[in-house]
Amino acid sequence: MQFLRDRLTASMKDPDQRSVLVWPTILGAPRLQEEFPEGIPFGTLMQRASGLMGPMGLASAERCWERDLSRFPDTAELGSQGWRVHTSWAPMASLVSLRSGVTLLALMGHPGEADFPIGVASALFNSALYHECHDVLEPLWGDARGHVKAGLQGLILLTAGFHHQQLHNAPGMVGLWEDAINILALRSGELETPWGTLNYTAAVEAASTRLAWMEGKDQDADLAPLWDLPRPHWELM
Repeated sequence: MQFLRDRLTASMKDPDQRSVLVWPTILGAPRLQEEFPEGIPFGTLMQRASGLMGPMGLASAERCWERDLSRFPDTAELGSQGWRVHTSWAPMASLVSLRSGVTLLALMGHPGEADFPIGVASALFNSALYHECHDVLEPLWGDARGHVKAGLQGLILLTAGFHHQQLHNAPGMVGLWEDAINILALRSGELETPWGTLNYTAAVEAASTRLAWMEGKDQDADLAPLWDLPRPHWELM
């Protein structure tokens, strides 16, 4: 979803911009939408935002709100009693709130540290936010060279395969996992990058196990048993 991708990209370029994910997390929360159907009062919105921004060491909620709303005017609109989700994402408000909140958790690490990009990607992958993980890895892959670029390509394909599992797209996940394993099999299960070393052994094993289970099955096979197999994860070394 471009709405989330734009905000994740902004947050990765500048950790001080992580506040752009705070607003959809709050505004789209089902409980708050039920409590404030005509809009969340500004004071309540700022109080909730401060609680999320404080642990990240961000600027005041009011300053972030002015900056973020100016940059992303599709974040919110005024209702009769306060601010509510913009009509452009209102039909998906609950889903956007959930994914924004989990993404924000992944970004709550140590943005001043050198491993921030890979740390965020790993946290997103381990939270099963594979689409968002892909969005973080893609620009890293674009700037990389040599073995790092090849390794990141394998991780991107691996991640995309698990995203297609979520979509129950059997041909998509099989092709992506096969390509990813072919690339990553040339390595020891770890990828050294400028942002840290990532161990992806368990994720490759999870993909391989799923490929073995799917062998010989047609496109209409019941994919429910895939969800009972070991969950993939990455480990930041």
